[in-house]
This record gives sequence, C-alpha cells and structure tokens, in this order.
Amino acid sequence: MESAEIRRRWLRFFEERGHTVVPSASLIADDPTLLLVPAGMVPFKPYFLGEVKPPWPRATSVQKCVRTPDIEEVGKTTRHGTFFQMCGNFSFGDYFKEGAIKHAWELLTGSQEDGGYGLDPEKLWITVYLDDDEAERIWHEVVGVPKERIQRLGKKENYWSMGVPGPCGPCSEINYDRGPEFGVEGGPAVNDERYVEIWNLVFMQYERGAGIGKEDFEILGELPSKNIDTGLGLERLAMILQGVRNMYETDTLRVVIDKATELTDVRYGATTDTDVSLRVVADHMRTSTMLIGDGVTPGNEGRGYVLRRIMRRAIRNMRLLGATGPVVAELLDTVIKTMGQQYPELLEDRRRIETVALAEEAAFLKTLKAGTNILDTAVTDTKATGGTVLPGDKAFLLHDTWGFPIDLTLEMAAEQGLSVDEDGFRRLMKEQRERAKADAQAKKHGHADLSAYRAVADASGATEFTGYRATEGESTVVGLLVNGVSAPAAHEGDEVEIVLDRTPFYAEGGGQLADTGRIKLDSGAVVEVRDVQKPVPGVTVHKGVVQVGEVVVGSAAYAAIDVTRRRAIARAHSATHLTHQALRDALGPTAAQAGSENSPGRFRFDFGSPAAVPGAVLTDVEQKINEVLSRELDVHAEVMSMEDAKKQGAIAEFGEKYGDRVRVVTIGDFSKELCGGTHVHNTAQLGLVKLLGESSIGSGVRRVEALVGVDAYTFLAREHTVVSQLTELVKGRPDELPDKISGVLAKLKDAEKEIEKYRAEKVLQAAAGLAADVKDVRGVALAAAQVPDGTSANDLRKLVLDVRGRIPGDRAAVVALFSVANGRPVTVIATNEAARERGIKAGDLVRTAAKTLGGGGGGKPDVAQGGGQNAAAVPEALEAVERLVTEVA
Repeated sequence: MESAEIRRRWLRFFEERGHTVVPSASLIADDPTLLLVPAGMVPFKPYFLGEVKPPWPRATSVQKCVRTPDIEEVGKTTRHGTFFQMCGNFSFGDYFKEGAIKHAWELLTGSQEDGGYGLDPEKLWITVYLDDDEAERIWHEVVGVPKERIQRLGKKENYWSMGVPGPCGPCSEINYDRGPEFGVEGGPAVNDERYVEIWNLVFMQYERGAGIGKEDFEILGELPSKNIDTGLGLERLAMILQGVRNMYETDTLRVVIDKATELTDVRYGATTDTDVSLRVVADHMRTSTMLIGDGVTPGNEGRGYVLRRIMRRAIRNMRLLGATGPVVAELLDTVIKTMGQQYPELLEDRRRIETVALAEEAAFLKTLKAGTNILDTAVTDTKATGGTVLPGDKAFLLHDTWGFPIDLTLEMAAEQGLSVDEDGFRRLMKEQRERAKADAQAKKHGHADLSAYRAVADASGATEFTGYRATEGESTVVGLLVNGVSAPAAHEGDEVEIVLDRTPFYAEGGGQLADTGRIKLDSGAVVEVRDVQKPVPGVTVHKGVVQVGEVVVGSAAYAAIDVTRRRAIARAHSATHLTHQALRDALGPTAAQAGSENSPGRFRFDFGSPAAVPGAVLTDVEQKINEVLSRELDVHAEVMSMEDAKKQGAIAEFGEKYGDRVRVVTIGDFSKELCGGTHVHNTAQLGLVKLLGESSIGSGVRRVEALVGVDAYTFLAREHTVVSQLTELVKGRPDELPDKISGVLAKLKDAEKEIEKYRAEKVLQAAAGLAADVKDVRGVALAAAQVPDGTSANDLRKLVLDVRGRIPGDRAAVVALFSVANGRPVTVIATNEAARERGIKAGDLVRTAAKTLGGGGGGKPDVAQGGGQNAAAVPEALEAVERLVTEVA
C-alpha cells in the first residue's frame, strides 16, 4: 500500500466517523517557542491548553512534521529521520478512552477491501500506563486483546505531558511484531526493535504541576473536560504495509535513494559509509523540499539555518558519493513527483521550490571552495601553535559567515588530524540564538509570563477588533500588567500593558506595524499607547505609559488611534499588495512573498528570486503599479472559507497560519490576497509609489524598498532639486547629464593618471641619491631614511626596490625607507641576496621597526612591509633597524 493511500484511508475513516478533516498546518510553527512543527498535535495546542475554544468536537489530520535534534544520527541508523507525517485523531471533550481504542483497532485490523489497513490482530501488542486499569480493561474485555499481549510500562514510556504545567495523562501504545528476525520475543517491554510502535493514544485527563523531565512532576487533579490526542507514524505503518525493513526502503524515500545511486554510480548496500550518505541524501532532500514548499528560505538563523544545514549536508554527501556537479535539480524532481501525490501544492509550486533550492546549491558550491580555504588557514594556525583542537570561534565563523554545517567542519578537521571545540562552538551558537529569541520575545510580549495573558483571556474572552470600520470607540479595561505582572491599578509614569474588551488598535502582524494612540479613562487618566501586540491568540495588549491619573481594571475607557499614522500605514500596505502582484506578473510565481514590513509612508517587500531584478524590469514594475493607482480601483475585504478563497485565486503568504474562515483583500481586477491588515478604500488614495531599489537579503530572496504618497513625492522633489543643481553646474539639459558627468569623470581619471605618473617620477628621482648615500654597517650597505610625507605604500615599495637595484649585487645591502601617509607611519624594507646570506632578513627588520611604531608587519626575507600608529616614532624605528643590522651582520 502506497503512502498516499495510507493517508487517504486515514482521513476517510475518521471523516466517516464524524471528525472534521483539518489540512496539515505549515511546517512553520505558529508558536514563539518552536521554529518548526515537531508533532502532529502542535496546531491543536491552543485548544488543549484552553487558550482558544475548539471549533469542532472531533478532528483528524495528517500533519507534516520536522525534528532535527538528532540530525547527526540521520543515515547512521535507519530509525532517525528529520521529516515525517503524523496521522492524528482528536477529541475535545467528546469521546474518550473507549472511543479512541475502538477506532484504532477497527482501522488497523479492518480488511483492506473495507477501507482498513488489514493488519493481523495476532501481531499487535498493547502497552498501557502502570495503573491505567480502565485502558487495560477496554483492550481486553471490549476489543478482545489477550492479556498476555498487554504490558504495563511506567511514566517514562507511557505518560504524556507538554513538559510544562498543563494537561497530561496516561498513554496506550499499539506495537507491531515484525517477527523473530528482528530480535527476541517478549513484547515491546523487552524489544522495541522487533515490536515497533505504530500508534500512540494519549488520554488527557489530568492536570500536571511544575517539575523537571518526563517523570518528576505532581498530578494536581482531573481536568474538567477530558480530551484525546493520538498519533500514528505514517512512515512506520508504510514500512509494515510495504513489507520493508526500515523507513528508508518505503516508497517515498527509496525512490530518492535510487535517484542518488543513478547520479553517482554507487550501489545501495555496497558499503556502510555509502549507505549512510545515501540515506542522508534521501531524508534531507525530502525535508528540504517540504520546508521550501512551506515558505522557508535558506539563511543563517532560525528555521532558515535548519533548511540551509540539511540542504548542505545532502549536497556534501552527494559529493562524498562521487558527484562532481549540480545534483539538486534531479533529486528535487524525484521528491516532488513522489510527495506531490499527497501534497499537490508541491506540483503547483514546483518552479518556486526549484528556484530557491538551485540558488542554494549554487551558493554552497561556491562557498565550499572559499570556506575550505578559511578552514585550511585555521588548521595551519592551530598546528603552528602545537594545538590539536580547532577553536570553537573558528568553527562558529565558518558556520556564521560561510554557512558551513558543524558536521562538515568536524569531518574536514578530522581529515587534518584535529578535533573541534564543539562546546565552544555550541556556546556561541546558543548565545546567538538566545539573543535573537530574547529580542523576538521582548518585542512580542515584553517580559511577562504568558500565563498572565491567558488568565485575562480565560476571564474576559477574546478582544474584539473594531479597527476595520472605526478609529476610536468605547471599551472597558479587562486586564492590566505592570512590569509583566498582573496588577489591579497603575499610576502616572508606570509602563503598562492594557487589555481592552474591544479595540480599534491594530496589533502588529502580517507585516503591518502596530497602531499608536491614546486610551482615556472615565476617571480622567490618559495612557499613551506606543505598541500593540498579540502575545497569545485572541488577546490584544496595548503597551504604553500612564501620562495622567490612575488606571484601574474594570474602568470604562475610550480608545483612539493616531489616524494620520494608520492612514499612512494603510497606504503602504495596499502598495505592498500591488507590488507583490506586479512582481509576480513580471517574474512569474517564483516571486512569492517571503516577508514584508508596512510602516507610515514606506514599505519593504521580500520575495523569492534567484538573481537580482534588472533595473529595466523594476522600472516596468513601478510604472505598472502607478498605472493601477490612476485607474482608481476600489479596495474591499471579504471573509470567506479557505476553500472559496483558493477557488478565487487568492494569494496566501508563506508561513502564515490561516483558519477555516479567511479575510480576502481584493484590489479591483488586479490583486487578491489573504490579509488581515488595514487598507485604503481606493487606489487613488495612494497618490504615488516610488521603488527605491532592490537588494539581496539571503540566498534566493530579494528585498524591494519603496515610498508611498507624500513620502514618495518628497523624495522625487528632492531628486528634482539635485538634478536642477547638476544641470546648472554642467550647463546642460537633464537628459544630457549622464553623458556630461561621464565626460567629467573620464577627464578626472586621466588627470589622476598624469598626477600618478608625475609622483612616480619624482619618487624615483630620489633613488639615485639614496643609493649613493648608503651607510656602511659592519660591511653592509644600509640605506635608511624617511621620505616625504604623503608617499603611498605602493610608491614606497617601488622606491625601495629601485634603490636596492642600484647597489652593486656583490655587496650586502639593506634598504629601509619610511613615510607617513594619512597620519600613519609605513615602512618597506628590502635585502639583497648577499645580505640574506649573512642572515639579514627583511621580515625580521620590519617586525622590529613596526613594533617601535606601535603596529605590526611582515613579509618575505627579501622584501617586507609594516606600519603603525605613532608617526613621531619614525626616527626611533630607523635606529632600531640599524641596531638589528649591526647585531646580525
């Protein structure tokens, strides 16, 4: 049975039993504590935590998941992988243990002709929690599993929680006996390689307290509403139904291995090392494809680094297998054809995915050469000092600057006989991540415990947003935090976070900056609102300072936004939509949105593109946008189902989480996007859009920055003033400026060449005098002097070599000249062969001189260069050179 069919049967089975089919959420986690979705229940987490009321009593999904903690083990074993699909069925206060158990048994053991998976009931073993008598009774008495195939395990194996205070409960796992060839008998308690877990049923019935790890926590009591969360690993079931030994031999991975063997002429099963590399390639290419498909782009931070790391591991392993050229295109094609059966959007978005992946491959192949040179230098430096460990900061530099995965650095260093300070590297990585995470969390919810916001939501419900139709309105203070802690009141000067029952203030999100404004209370108190965020779903937090009076929870309030700022932001946001569509029209669907920021009068828009956008294309895009403005198109928003939005061709932003009902913003017949932001009513309100230019912000991602409305006009007016001044200076028309300015620059360049020629002649004229005025130092001809200030290092070098050439070759000679350029001393010293035979080396002399000058330098025995900070020390440096010549000669 193919993986796609396993998925279809799962969803159909539960849909027929009253479950709402929930499409897989994006791999980009809508959770500040996660980079990527690591488990099937993550999209349902707000419902289990009680943050949001579930919209259905039963649900089912097949969720895309990525886990990377054990990435170094991928390929080395056949059990580790980074991407997997988790089939789940969920009950929110509906059915409980008996319902979950009966559903699982029916689907697993039901005949394939009737839509089941057709597993042999005799090969299924069950584990339950130590004291879960109810689950054991249901398995034995209701389902009919013999007691000898039901085993009890402890908290570590059969108890679930999120690792923090909240819901928890016992688990019951269903395991499949693969037979004696996989190990000794005795059930999953004895051998989890033979008795492989395929389905875990979690019975959320208790509330856990604080504690550490999976076992050390207190059970506080029963939950008022009991829930079900189950997870079946699609790849593990595929392994059983397809009769293969491990997940790498299942249909969605084996085809990638086969393609890799075709590209490298390496047979799978030939050697352990090549098998490891082939498995790494298969797993990582599939994961990379799914991540790019969900809008992740390669980068050096966060989820972008996860993608970059696994892509580069795949490419490197292909090179270890013998590939010499690009390989990603063919591997990607194989993955898309295979996984596209389950996720058709991969086929629809093939061009964009290929663009991003191929750009990353090209960048890494270039980086591999440059980074290897950097690594070789670091290895040489380490060995020169007698070290055997490459410093962690060097490994971090290779990662942060050159995109080298740490395992690549480890392997290449090992080939040179060195280990790597992994602890030092990981410490620097942790510090970087913590800085980034702290910045993001501080922006999102200050320093408050999220539980404080959840408490407000539990007590008062979600904040109603009125800002689409109003800019001010009455409301009530339902929550107040001071210094991150709930408080009944706040006073003048306090920095506060206020939650209202309804608000016209737009919370930062979807690329749109937050509104600012004021909240006035009936008591006369006034709060200046400086930022607005949504730290937890449904709760809008107004951050600001109490300017006057006292703020008390429960007070009536009047909230008013800064209308001028809102309108400027709305113009920018609408302009962003127009820019997005115009870019897609010009470059194709690969120019998909990768991020944006809409601020008053200006915006930036990030989009996918493998190369820079030509200036002519950007000009055409700008012209098209402004032509749309002149058409005075109406802008309107409509809430509809996600299915209807897709039918209408609405564009969704990658990485955004959307519910069943979505808001679609339409601009005439030109643009249609899913968007929760605020916009103008008609394109004529934008006035003017001016694109300032575009640049690269990462592999395969470009950024356009632009001005809107008055800001765009002001910019163009300033540019016009500059053009007028230039036309006056060059005595020409505006259209003649490029030619006239090019002519002036050409004349300046010619003049600089003449000046340089004159300067070189003057410098070389001094050579004869310096050669004739040498000083005999114990038989060595020493020409040491300070030449006129302003002589460049390049001219100084020419002069030194010219003087050395004028001294007879049979006489030992040293030429040491100094100059001061831009306030800093510089020296160049040269020796001839006769001097070097007496042990006098230019590099040694320069280091002595440069030390005196307060700097450093070096070079070869015949010529060297150095400099310093102290120009006044040049005479002293001349003496130091003469002393060293005297000592060595």
